[in-house]
Amino acid sequence: MQKTFIASATLLSTLLAAPLAAADLTLYSGRGESMVDPIIAQFEKSTGINVNVRYGDTAQLAVLLQEEGERSPADLYWSQDAGAMGAISQAGLLAELPDDIYEGLPSIYTSETGNWVAASGRARVFAYSPERVSEDEHPESVFDLTDERYEGRVGWAPTNGSFQSFITAMRVEHGDERTLEWLEGMRDNGAVTFRNNTTQVQGIADGEIDFGLVNNYYLPRFVTTDEDYPVEQAFFAEGDIGNLVNVAGIAVLESSDNKEEALEFVRFLLSPAAQQYFTGSVYEYPVTRDVIQNPELEDFDRLLEVSPQIDLDDLEDLEGTLNLLRDAELL
Repeated sequence: MQKTFIASATLLSTLLAAPLAAADLTLYSGRGESMVDPIIAQFEKSTGINVNVRYGDTAQLAVLLQEEGERSPADLYWSQDAGAMGAISQAGLLAELPDDIYEGLPSIYTSETGNWVAASGRARVFAYSPERVSEDEHPESVFDLTDERYEGRVGWAPTNGSFQSFITAMRVEHGDERTLEWLEGMRDNGAVTFRNNTTQVQGIADGEIDFGLVNNYYLPRFVTTDEDYPVEQAFFAEGDIGNLVNVAGIAVLESSDNKEEALEFVRFLLSPAAQQYFTGSVYEYPVTRDVIQNPELEDFDRLLEVSPQIDLDDLEDLEGTLNLLRDAELL
């Protein structure tokens, strides 16, 4: 009997002395696995916190979170764009973030609601053929592309998610009427439809089009494998909606039982190590200056100069954008 007691006491002593296991986190990620798995693995190694990731389409995960509500197992939501994050925020599913999360971040990377934050940014640009496009043909505004001089020379991707977020921003900035007028003008001016950003850039190189409306990080990926790749890209004039900076946002779910660990993940994504990964390996823009400038990207301060000032929380009306694209007979 005494022997049993001693053994039990020894076991209890061992359990009390053992460190408590770090909480596991569940992350719903609208970002692709190949793009973010390395930084998640780095977080796990640095903190000892295990992250269980459910990958999926950003919009579909947003719908799932709304369906699950307080029953959701998710601690964190990492969206591909601000629109989906705005929808989740309006549904009241996100926890308020501490003020220090936003310290030093430019306004283009912050949420007015204070319950999510940008982890990285990507800018809309126009890509073009330097062989077939003279400097005086560079458009000042995305609205210029309906002019006759660009007839049949411009590519776009109306079914692509990043393009649809851009159209939502145009609606916010210029209203539905002008946005529909631009969509119809582009259509009537022979804009060439592509599946996505990558095929537009390739289409320019292949001579199918002279201009494309894309995100900034696609061309650098081509240049990495071919430094003489025959495509360049540029911004429109300062403040033009064509320079929209959309973001990948990160948020903590209000229903999470692991908010402290979840906040640790948010802060890690804003750390110099993570920001260097996003700009150096993914060719996205960092949200802070505490990184080495990627020579394939425009300077951070230049980005701030040219980007339009849009409340990212207002980009949540995807359905309204889809309806407008249908009205323009593009879907």
